[in-house]
Amino acid sequence: MALAAVALAGATGLALAAPAGAATSHASKPHAVTYRFRTLNNDHDLAFNQLLGIDTVGVIAGYFGSGAAGQPNKGYLLVPPLYGQANYSNQNFPGSVQTQDTGLNDYGVYVGFWSNTNLGVGLDANFGWYAVDGVYHENNYPTSDPASPAVDQLLGVNDEDVAVGFYTDGQGNNHGYEYNIARHTFSTVTEAGVTSLTAAAINNHGDVAGAYVSPTTGNTDGFLKYSNGTFVDLSPTGACTTMAFGVNDHDEVVGVYTPCNSTALDGFTWTPSGGFTTVNDPNGVGTTTINGVNNSGDLVGFYTTDDGNITNGMLATP
Repeated sequence: MALAAVALAGATGLALAAPAGAATSHASKPHAVTYRFRTLNNDHDLAFNQLLGIDTVGVIAGYFGSGAAGQPNKGYLLVPPLYGQANYSNQNFPGSVQTQDTGLNDYGVYVGFWSNTNLGVGLDANFGWYAVDGVYHENNYPTSDPASPAVDQLLGVNDEDVAVGFYTDGQGNNHGYEYNIARHTFSTVTEAGVTSLTAAAINNHGDVAGAYVSPTTGNTDGFLKYSNGTFVDLSPTGACTTMAFGVNDHDEVVGVYTPCNSTALDGFTWTPSGGFTTVNDPNGVGTTTINGVNNSGDLVGFYTTDDGNITNGMLATP
């Protein structure tokens, strides 16, 4: 159930028609921002933590547990400023065996996905959820062609209470969508000619970031789709896989890429004016994923050590 693995399940390797009018951003430019890195792990499981979202005041959403058999995902919130063990609180969908707390807004609305099994062999069905005023609600796109087992995840939410996520159909294609929590309405996040796309984050302008498979290269690329419909393909020069997981109100996009002919995972930030910048935790160079960014430019994610056996939560502040 790890987010970085599941969020694009079924997308890699698909051949897609070219999206109409897509802009492309490959540029890397000098980036003046330097970061202070902190490792933040819930001591319920010091071997596996991922931080997935961060709000304006620094509240962090994440989870511990690898999802392997007997090690279920368990969601949590982590409150500033100390980020100590006393500042963690459990956040799990009622009755679930596994929960990931994937996103939050500035007004206490949370989103994620849950499963009622922990098989540990990649066969766990998962379902979207959101929580308002401490009340949890299951949320799944109303499709007549779901994958088996079902895959539906909410991954981000903005201050207008519009959440984004995706579901997987019976052919293994991902379909991005928005869900308006107040109106209880769904709308699709698509691009002309694209058959598989994951919506992972939305800012307060309605701009959506995520990932899809590039029709020109066959690689998985990130994207930013502005609320006016402009679609920007995001792929650093030399990358064969790029996934965008977060976006703030300045349209700073964050995520992870893998260079061609490499197994490295390099975190990145991208801005419309500055292009791409590689950002790796010093303890996890080549094993860093960035999942979220707030309007102050604070980054959350994770990195691995000990040949990938330990996954550590990461906070990077400028």
